[in-house]
Amino acid sequence: MTPPNPNEPRHMIARARQLRRDAPFPERLLWSRLRAGRCAGLVFRRQHPIGRYVADFFCLQSRLVVELDGKSHETTVAEDEVRQQFIESRGLRVLRFTDDELLGNLDAVVRAIALACGAAER
Repeated sequence: MTPPNPNEPRHMIARARQLRRDAPFPERLLWSRLRAGRCAGLVFRRQHPIGRYVADFFCLQSRLVVELDGKSHETTVAEDEVRQQFIESRGLRVLRFTDDELLGNLDAVVRAIALACGAAER
């Protein structure tokens, strides 16, 4: 039997579902403010596959990817840069926040996301 291709769409969908189930607290907190149009009426997807990567949050109408970087990202700077270049090569913008920024001022992060999408938060 051939091992599953990690870049195959079905595998990426399964990976995204697993990431949703296992989301860390900062992602769950931000999702509570982005879901169901709560951020300026914008529609966000959570753990959305983009090629071989899974974006933390994605707004199709604004073509914006929002990434939350926890402590583990301190050692993956080069990999994060490759990932960001790949996503941007698809015509998407990437907005990054650290978990500390989010936990320190959730309202400011949500406002920054709304502004990046060209919308004022309601």
